[in-house]
Amino acid sequence: METSTDIHIEGARLQKEIINYLGLNDSELVFEFGSQDGKVKLDLITINPRHNQSFLFHSESGYDKLEALKKMMDYVKNYRDRESSYTIQWMTKDDKQLHTSYFRASNILDSLDKLYYGRDRNTITVFSVVLNPVS
Repeated sequence: METSTDIHIEGARLQKEIINYLGLNDSELVFEFGSQDGKVKLDLITINPRHNQSFLFHSESGYDKLEALKKMMDYVKNYRDRESSYTIQWMTKDDKQLHTSYFRASNILDSLDKLYYGRDRNTITVFSVVLNPVS
């Protein structure tokens, strides 16, 4: 029988594994847990240190945190094969510098949802969204 400490240790191990697999630092990735429809929802958020903006990497849900983390690990290992790559050029209202960000998503609308995640859509102007060629 697993104790609650084992669950926390396993959760921490999975989070570290996801961070390492993506090749990011602890400060560039946020695991945000919430609840949706009676399940645990995990939003994996990336933070770009260059322009200090955060974006949604992917969302998963599970019956508990561990299941959500296991599903996220599966996604992280396979997302390059499952989703298309998009390049989005954008600018914030406060900052007059053009930024370029890259997203993996199932379609253009999903890539824009990842860009706009957690912010007012009126604060960002999108100049272009391009589906990148498959290499």
